[in-house]
Amino acid sequence: MAYETFEKVEGIIQGINRGDSCCSMSVSLISDSNIVNVVVSGDTTVIDNVRLRPGMRIAAFYDTNLPVPAVYPPQYQAEIVTSLRRGQQVMLDYFDDSLTSADGSLRLNIGPTTNVVTQNGQQYTCSPENTELLVYYTTTTFSIPAQTTPQKVIVLCQY
Repeated sequence: MAYETFEKVEGIIQGINRGDSCCSMSVSLISDSNIVNVVVSGDTTVIDNVRLRPGMRIAAFYDTNLPVPAVYPPQYQAEIVTSLRRGQQVMLDYFDDSLTSADGSLRLNIGPTTNVVTQNGQQYTCSPENTELLVYYTTTTFSIPAQTTPQKVIVLCQY
């Protein structure tokens, strides 16, 4: 799957309602003082299979190529959902052979404590360069590009 058309919406879960079927739910987020609804279906990847709850801070990634209903508040079909800890950031992007993101905004310094895994949680034993990565981090340098030693890196393997 190509992730270059994915956008992120981040916020605190305010409520969860049943969706159009018993296998989907509508998650209402407060994001930058705005309400956003995210549809989580059976096809949505929820990282670490976390049970979503009100009050939880999450990031949801949706495909901008998919149609979006013209409703307020905006409603997006989530492709990937992940929970975030306090102060934690997440980025989904392609990282090149120098581990710099495709948009040039972040360079990774993989450290001995960085947990590098596949999407199903298995240890990733190869080098993560030139792949799509979901990167969790807290602090960055003020350099251009910003640099970070991530806490966790999920390699989105192409099958």
